[in-house]
Amino acid sequence: HISLAVGGQELLQGKLFDSTVTDEGTWTLEDRQLIRIVLMKTNRDAGNCWTSLLENEYAADPWVQDQMQRKLTLERFQRENPGFDFSGAEISGNYSKGGPDFSSLEK
Repeated sequence: HISLAVGGQELLQGKLFDSTVTDEGTWTLEDRQLIRIVLMKTNRDAGNCWTSLLENEYAADPWVQDQMQRKLTLERFQRENPGFDFSGAEISGNYSKGGPDFSSLEK
């Protein structure tokens, strides 16, 4: 769960879409106007792309969701293939939920 209140006024409250690493969460106040909250997801696998911040609230725009899934899938491919440079790569095809599963293929 997360909640944010400023001056006694609740601005944000609810159950997060999934779990986070409690000790890794931080917040900052910028220019006395902007509160920036950074949360570290417990499961950062490409197949675990949150569709919203809170359960049933603050859903990601479909285009933004698509971009997040592409980025996480490329990060997964980079981890699985450390000798390859994916810096200029673009991904298409089946990348939702982390892309294809190659674990059953022999190396």
